Amino acid sequence: MAEIPADLLYTPEHEYVRKTSDPAIVEIGITDYAQGELGDIVFVDLPKPGQAFDRMGVFGTVEAVKAVSELFCPVAGTVVEANPALDADPATINRDPYGAGWMVRLRLATPAELGTLLDAAAYEAKIGG
Repeated sequence: MAEIPADLLYTPEHEYVRKTSDPAIVEIGITDYAQGELGDIVFVDLPKPGQAFDRMGVFGTVEAVKAVSELFCPVAGTVVEANPALDADPATINRDPYGAGWMVRLRLATPAELGTLLDAAAYEAKIGG
């Protein structure tokens, strides 16, 4: 059974959003369910700081042994940091998707968009948990 932390927000496409101590910045990654479906992750293509994305715009790709999957930006904003550890060890996403496996930190363009995301119960219902 996939882990679904109650303090995160989710997209139907299996990205998560974690609020940070700065209300204008969120952390984005893929869910435990998503990494489990992908299998062993071997490469991640992430954006550079300063790149801006619309809500649900493609911000990168994750490549596993079996498939390549696009990453969708849950909310509009500008990348302030991409996780540099994933260049050397993309499998960190498999081991710790909600911790060391985060992908980008994003400065929100429209904080109200957070209200369009799924809470843990709605995401669990979506994946059939």
